[in-house]
Amino acid sequence: MIELKTSAEIERMHVTGRFVAEVLSEIGRIADVGVNLMDLEHHARGMIEKRGAESCYWDYAPSFGKGPFRNVICLAVNDAVLHGKPHDYTLRDGDVLTADLAVKIDGWAADSARTVIVGTPAAEDQRIIRATEEALEAAIEAARPGNRIGDISAAIYAVACDYGYPVNTEFGGHGIGRTMHEELHVANRGRAGRGLKLRTGLTLALEPWFARTTDQIIYDEDGWTIRSADGSRTAHSEHTVAITEDGPKVLTRREAELAAA
Repeated sequence: MIELKTSAEIERMHVTGRFVAEVLSEIGRIADVGVNLMDLEHHARGMIEKRGAESCYWDYAPSFGKGPFRNVICLAVNDAVLHGKPHDYTLRDGDVLTADLAVKIDGWAADSARTVIVGTPAAEDQRIIRATEEALEAAIEAARPGNRIGDISAAIYAVACDYGYPVNTEFGGHGIGRTMHEELHVANRGRAGRGLKLRTGLTLALEPWFARTTDQIIYDEDGWTIRSADGSRTAHSEHTVAITEDGPKVLTRREAELAAA
């Protein structure tokens, strides 16, 4: 069942979203050459505990995962892109790191992800990150009352096509609110004018992710971490968005994004 949120409920999600943005900004700041993924995991744990928030990932056990996810943040490196399980890995110069975080505060969830380059950037890595960011902004722009879910999916796919990146449709965006995953799957490829009509009060986590040269995925032995099937590098951008009468409201904007707007 799709639950439309009131203005007051959206503002409560915005409180959570601002905290998610704060954590992701901090993780991006401290992710550097020589830093271990478990250091980032424990730093996120400390921030969540201090805020009195609740991790949406801890003990999460969906059908596509292998047992409960006993971490508070997803951290994926290079060809890994989704559901990256933090482990004993020390970041190297030129690594591409995706951090994905979802928490609840006072019963309301928000979800966001970003990809950063550790140390020396490579042009192609910058390009694919930029593609996901542009696809996300296009998706947000399409998230308006009267449009349809397919308009969001088509907007993401159009950017991917412009950049020449293939698109996987197994994992994409989703509804969000009282739980991390609510009704509605928002594929990263679709046809404009198709699907559910968007209404005021709908809240969605929109998350374009691309691999350079494949739309196929494989799983690590941990049963969680998803990688590009051909080992090509990846990127992932995600925001929680509310559809309002005044247009899309992004609930997880980071300070750097707000300053650049």
